[in-house]
Amino acid sequence: MTTRLPLFHAVSIAAVLIATTLTPPTSTHAAAPVAASKKAVSMTQTTYHYATVNGRKVFYREAGDPSLPTIILLHGFPTSSFMFRDLIPQLAGKFHVIAPDYIGFGQSDAPSATEFDYSFDNLTTHVTGLIDQLGLKSYVLYMQDYGGPVGFRIFTQRPDAVKGFVIQNTNAYMEGVGDPPKLVFLPLWAHRDAKSEEGARSFLQAGTTQFQYTVGAKNPDAISPDNWTHDQALLDRPGTDAYQLNLLENYKTNVALYDSWHAAFRQHSPKTLILWGKHDPFFIEAGATAFLRDLPKAKLVWLDAGHFVLDENAATVAAEIKAEFATK
Repeated sequence: MTTRLPLFHAVSIAAVLIATTLTPPTSTHAAAPVAASKKAVSMTQTTYHYATVNGRKVFYREAGDPSLPTIILLHGFPTSSFMFRDLIPQLAGKFHVIAPDYIGFGQSDAPSATEFDYSFDNLTTHVTGLIDQLGLKSYVLYMQDYGGPVGFRIFTQRPDAVKGFVIQNTNAYMEGVGDPPKLVFLPLWAHRDAKSEEGARSFLQAGTTQFQYTVGAKNPDAISPDNWTHDQALLDRPGTDAYQLNLLENYKTNVALYDSWHAAFRQHSPKTLILWGKHDPFFIEAGATAFLRDLPKAKLVWLDAGHFVLDENAATVAAEIKAEFATK
């Protein structure tokens, strides 16, 4: 007499046999790529943080393994760490990346001009305060526009901590200042009044903000309007014009420090990569080549771009930085 199994028992046994036949044996080697992939994703992901420095909230973006060399990305005017949003993931596999917003910019606190002394010395103090809180002992500085005055102050204060420069359309030589900013800022620096402020205010207008991003671009249609829309929304906050004018006037203190910066360049000879948008009307080509007088070993790369370069050139910039500064 043939014994017949109940149907659900037969189905269960068949399922076990199929699973045993088709499922490969468990292997720690097979699981490793998945774990490595998850780790790689987490290390390149950008995270967003605040630190309190001298009673003010300083916002910063972070990515990469802290055991890797650190690169600090210092933004320009009138933007913020937002300008580095596409570059950060491309650097994070090889660097620990920190990108702060200065006080008054981006997501950091923006006290009024009567509550805070808006000067490049004070912006720098808050960046170095963040560096100290994060326990960063050595780093490469990427500097664009306002990032230069902040970064070169950090360098002269802590030359042993700065392991290199990435200089992108930022100035340390008067011959690098183009005619448009000279016409606006020299009168403001000579004597600040309603008339000299009038020209400086043009740098706070929406048309100028958009122009800074599109001028010199290889393909203006490739430049995201998110750039100037984001920046202008912050510039248009009540009271922002007052402190931005203070900073534009205070820029003359940077010019006064140029000679001391040059001496520090010669004394310490930091490894330097210059990435320069060659169609920039604000910081012109002469400003790039001038660095070679005091940093003769610097590598100079011309980009087919203007004042801001990252929308069209983030991959090129990342590759150049990794080639110069990443550990092998």
